[in-house]
Amino acid sequence: MSPPVDLARALQPRPPSPLQEVQDDRFARRGVRLLLKRDDLIHFTPDWDSAALGPAELYPPGNKWRKLALNLEAAAGRTVLTFGGAYSNHLRATAAAGRLLGFPTVGVVRGDELARRPLNPSLARCAADGMRLHFVDRTTYRAKASSEVLEGLLGLFGDVVVLPEGGSNALAAQGCTALGREVAGEVDVAAVACGTGGTLAGLAAGLDPGQRALGVPVVGGGFLGEEVARLQREAFGGPAGDWSLEERFTFGGYARTTPELAAFADGFEDRHGLPVERVYVAKLLFALTALAEEGAFAPGTRLAAVITGAPDAPLQESSVSR
Repeated sequence: MSPPVDLARALQPRPPSPLQEVQDDRFARRGVRLLLKRDDLIHFTPDWDSAALGPAELYPPGNKWRKLALNLEAAAGRTVLTFGGAYSNHLRATAAAGRLLGFPTVGVVRGDELARRPLNPSLARCAADGMRLHFVDRTTYRAKASSEVLEGLLGLFGDVVVLPEGGSNALAAQGCTALGREVAGEVDVAAVACGTGGTLAGLAAGLDPGQRALGVPVVGGGFLGEEVARLQREAFGGPAGDWSLEERFTFGGYARTTPELAAFADGFEDRHGLPVERVYVAKLLFALTALAEEGAFAPGTRLAAVITGAPDAPLQESSVSR
């Protein structure tokens, strides 16, 4: 049996995740140093105290913990209700945090047709971690921030703390400033894949003058620039840090791929022995490789790619009940 988790310590900022340089000729021939900011190892640092904090493998993966920690501290053990699609990393992270810290979770899932199908591995993991899944039609989901939809959810689930899709709010952005501070003086450009913009908003705010953040959206629509600016206003009172977006590498949308992207991810794994998460990290690494080959980074640039998470682990259970 796992030791009890010290909740006060569990919600405190953890030691920096590793920053590892890799040798890749596609970058080296342009004079660019490629470093991996291994947020997939955020809970596996040498001084992780399992007796006080619980086993590292039980924690929400990668940068999701940075976005959740301040929100969970504010929730103070109340039920957390949040939103996501069928393959949402944020839903999985919230469910894992609920299991670890002992609070109820509700996931409002886009697509009422999913309620009539077997759970995919992502949603099955949420259910295995105790999350109550509530499926809504896509029209309702698009209006999820409206007072009408929120009042309906509160009527169904009672006194809950509502987190937005992707977990991106002012507290999430504030939590992600540590990511920028951890690479202060170590890199010139820090790049991260973006779904809802919270990590990029905080990363940019935490960097030193002269450093810049680059966001690679994994979903189209052209809305992320405005969203990052809004998050920074709410979290920091205005623009914070030097950041930009490179929006050419969505590969058809969230959780979508192409044979070219799949082949690239397989090749990166073979070159560097790094399991590549396919929803976010594969698109980030592909984008940075393409940009380097286009000459987008000046010779001598120290370029950090934030590895926000690892590929999903398979479920151990043979079946999951709703």
